[in-house]
Amino acid sequence: MTDIGLAERPHEILRVGQGFDLAAVDPDSTPGFDGAKEDGSRLLAEYDQHLSDLQERLFAASRAGAQDALLLVLQGMDTAGKGGIVRHVIGVVDPQGVQHHAFKQPAGEEVMHDFLWRVAAHLPGYGMIGCFDRSHYEDVLIHRVRKLSPVAEIEARYDLINGFEYRLAGGGMRIVKVMLHISREEGKARLQERLDRPDKHWKYNPGDVDERQFWDQYMQAYQIALERTSTAYAPWYVVPANKKWYARLAVQQLLLNALQQIDPQWPVPLFDVEVEKKRLAGS
Repeated sequence: MTDIGLAERPHEILRVGQGFDLAAVDPDSTPGFDGAKEDGSRLLAEYDQHLSDLQERLFAASRAGAQDALLLVLQGMDTAGKGGIVRHVIGVVDPQGVQHHAFKQPAGEEVMHDFLWRVAAHLPGYGMIGCFDRSHYEDVLIHRVRKLSPVAEIEARYDLINGFEYRLAGGGMRIVKVMLHISREEGKARLQERLDRPDKHWKYNPGDVDERQFWDQYMQAYQIALERTSTAYAPWYVVPANKKWYARLAVQQLLLNALQQIDPQWPVPLFDVEVEKKRLAGS
């Protein structure tokens, strides 16, 4: 076992590299972890405090001038579990250190600018953890599948995305891009649950059934996007997500690894601590 509680490190075994084949990834698998759901849930809880501590250090260090930030990009088919990641992984840290944004269909002023404009407006500041629920990748995924843009324009966007992320990384932003990979059957079961449970009706969107008709095309679009935009400075990780508990644990560990790479330090006080203790005692 490693220091992160898994048999293998997620940032190594889940990373999209040369020759990656999405079709070869089993959405029901739990790479690097041989335990049961109870074991995974226990580990997730054990590392909650570690994630929270690193987030606080990141936030504190920025107040002393550190220029680091972390951006988590979540992509996946409908019902893949993006909201669960936000609640059960990102949700354990101090909310003042998080910038979350869920991207919907462009509207209003957004449609008057290039596709990266609205993304740039929601990037996390120094000391923050940013979380994108969907992102600029919609502009090469749904646009390719639904033919919303010319193929030549979509092809050009991969390079634009790489250049954009390269500049972000050069400015001190650590980027973790995650595709939550579920099977078509699992997606259907989760939609069925939303129909069967009154407390989940609000989450059901009839349009999700329409998108299921294009499942194979979406997998092809993801394959292309993963190949073209998984880079050393902004890697993609494909996380099997049929088992929600595993997906949450894997994403948690990816974030921990990224924060450990940043290694934020508590800022040195600009005052004499002992003097301030005496002053406080006498106040």
